[in-house]
Amino acid sequence: MPLINTSVLMSDADNFSTLQAINPYYHHEPLDLDKAIREHASIYNLLKQAGIAVTKVPSPIDCQDGVYTANWALVRGDTAVLARLPNARQAEEAYAEKVLTDLGKTVIRVPDGLKFSGQGDALACGNYLFCGSGYRSDEAAQAFAAKTLGYERVQLQAIPQRDDAGRAVINASSGWADSYFYDIDLALAIIKAPSQNTKGLIAYCPAAFMPASRAFLAAFDGVDKIEVSLTEAQTAFATNMVSTGETVIMSALAPELASALRAHGLTIVSPTITELAKGGGYIRCITLTLT
Repeated sequence: MPLINTSVLMSDADNFSTLQAINPYYHHEPLDLDKAIREHASIYNLLKQAGIAVTKVPSPIDCQDGVYTANWALVRGDTAVLARLPNARQAEEAYAEKVLTDLGKTVIRVPDGLKFSGQGDALACGNYLFCGSGYRSDEAAQAFAAKTLGYERVQLQAIPQRDDAGRAVINASSGWADSYFYDIDLALAIIKAPSQNTKGLIAYCPAAFMPASRAFLAAFDGVDKIEVSLTEAQTAFATNMVSTGETVIMSALAPELASALRAHGLTIVSPTITELAKGGGYIRCITLTLT
C-alpha cells in the first residue's frame, strides 16, 4: 500500500491570534497562546513519530492564521499552485511563495480575481482531487489547479452557514459566504491512497454537503468510503486529520470515526486540541503536504 503525506510543511503558532473572525469557529473566549504553541509542538512530534518528514519554517509575522500552512498552496511534485486568501490572510501569500520557491518548487498563481484556499479545499487521493467550492475557493480556480497539476477533479460543495431566519451568512470580516465547512478538509479526509489492486479510502460527512454533492459522493465508485456524523465533523473536527495510510493523527473527540478507522487496520493517535481550533483549524490545517 502506498504511503501518503510522507513530507509536510509546518510553520509555528508563535504569531497565532483570533483577532479577525474570518470563519464561524472563532470563539469569544480568550486564546491561550502558550497552550496553542504546546498543541502545535505535540502535533509536530506525533507527525515525526508516524514517520512523516516535517519541514519547519517560522510563521509570518502579523499574520493571525499563518499557522495554517495547508492554505498556502496545493503542491504536486515540483509544482505549487499558490493560494489566494481572505483579506486577513493576504500577507501570507508572498511569504508562502518565498518559502515554496526556496524549497525548489515552481510556484504558479491562479488567474486574477479567483479565490483559492490551497490544499484546504483540494485533497488528493491518487489522481483524484476532491475540491470544495463556494466559500474560500472558486470552481474555476480549482479547475485551473487540477489541470495544472494533472489531477482528475471531483467538484463538491458543502452546506452554508445560515442565520436564525435561514439565510446564508456572509462573513463580516471577509465579505465572503461562510460555512462551518468553509474548507473541504472540515468535511472530508483522505485515509488511504489507491494501489494497483485497491481503491483509495476517504472519510466524509454526508450531512456536511449540499444535496447534489451528497448524492454524487454516495454514488461515486472511485474510492471506498467511511461516513462521519455531523456531530463529529462539526464539533470535533473529525476529518481534519493527517493519515499516512497506516497511522492517522486525528481528533481525540471523534470516537466513532476512530473506531471505524481501526476496523480498517489503521493506528490512531489522538492529541487533544483546544486552542488551535479557536481559529477554525486543526491537525490537517497546520500541515501542507509536499509529497
